[in-house]
Amino acid sequence: MSSDPFIVISSDTHAGASVEGYKEYLDAKHQSIFDDWRGTYKNPQKQHIGSKKHLNWDDEARMADMTDDGVVGEIVFPNTVPPFFRTSVLICGNPRPEDYELRFKGIQAHNRWLKDWCSEYPDQRAGIGLVYLNDIDAAIKEIEWIANAGLRGGILLPHVPDDCTSFIKPLYHPDYDPMWALIEEAGLVVNHHGGTGSPDYGRLPISLPIRLIETGFFSTRSYSQLLMSGVFHRFPKLKYIITESGCAWVPETLDRLDMFWKRIASGAVGEFQFPEGVMTPEPPSFYAKRNCWYGASSASPVEIKDRDVIGNERICWGSDYPHYEGTFPHTRQALRHTFNDVGEDAARKMLGLNAAELYGFDVDALGALAAKCGPTWEELSVPLAPDEFPKHTHTNAFRTLDD
Repeated sequence: MSSDPFIVISSDTHAGASVEGYKEYLDAKHQSIFDDWRGTYKNPQKQHIGSKKHLNWDDEARMADMTDDGVVGEIVFPNTVPPFFRTSVLICGNPRPEDYELRFKGIQAHNRWLKDWCSEYPDQRAGIGLVYLNDIDAAIKEIEWIANAGLRGGILLPHVPDDCTSFIKPLYHPDYDPMWALIEEAGLVVNHHGGTGSPDYGRLPISLPIRLIETGFFSTRSYSQLLMSGVFHRFPKLKYIITESGCAWVPETLDRLDMFWKRIASGAVGEFQFPEGVMTPEPPSFYAKRNCWYGASSASPVEIKDRDVIGNERICWGSDYPHYEGTFPHTRQALRHTFNDVGEDAARKMLGLNAAELYGFDVDALGALAAKCGPTWEELSVPLAPDEFPKHTHTNAFRTLDD
């Protein structure tokens, strides 16, 4: 088995159309509005203007990079700026009521572009459709479209921070049950992504640093809410993955949730009284082991040291391509550093087979591609020598257990 190249699937890549590339995916009315918006839009991230931006949509350059990395499949999150947005959909937060109509048209344009883009390499790309929750009925219709369009990456679910609950119901609200039922029936994956879910910190000079410090909490907050509120109990076939938030936090989080589950189920905690039956029949860790996966982007040994507790079959490695903090162009070194001592079977699961099963990749088709570029266990089982660590990189993949 060790002579077979690995099927490596990145559970975390990003893509999107150019600003102009989205226009044809709007109806006539919104194409006219697009022209007015386009005249006022300027990219707020100047460092993203130039040689790297085209990797979001350039098939030839992107596929060449994947081959160099030894990656044959990718789960595709958004990255660029859809129509009527001011910044990337991943960091802009939920639309306020006055912005919802145009922003919803913007994500619909992205979804329709993504369908066409993924169809260029259907065996290798699993695109994730976007939804907003301001209007649950509209979200359900878009989820139906996503399912029928074959975007087998599933849906990117927005978090709902506290400053949005006056116009968007929190994720633990029972009004979402028809949506969960549809997602379960369609077999779609529910995705959350790191860096999202933060409230509005204002526009002070310190606002962005404070947001960055607290990103980890807000990126994983919905995980606890879904587990505690019984969503996975009521819909036992739901598949949920939280990506680009690592997974080192999982054991401690589940221990804490199980502790509170037990105390709340007893009926009282201190002076707090709880209604009978408010807790699920099983502890949160039961549903996590059955319904949850973790897209461990740019994983280092620090992230996967508790893999046996989390479950080797629940962790999916990701490259975060084409982001600066991703592993490209040092992916092969990163894989050797992180996975050289985990054992071949566990490495094969975390590097591709888990994602293949979760997202429905054809492993036979990917195996033929991996035969040409995939790393072997003979390559991955060799630890990096000190002089092989990249000297200039933004990725966390080269952290060590001593860091």
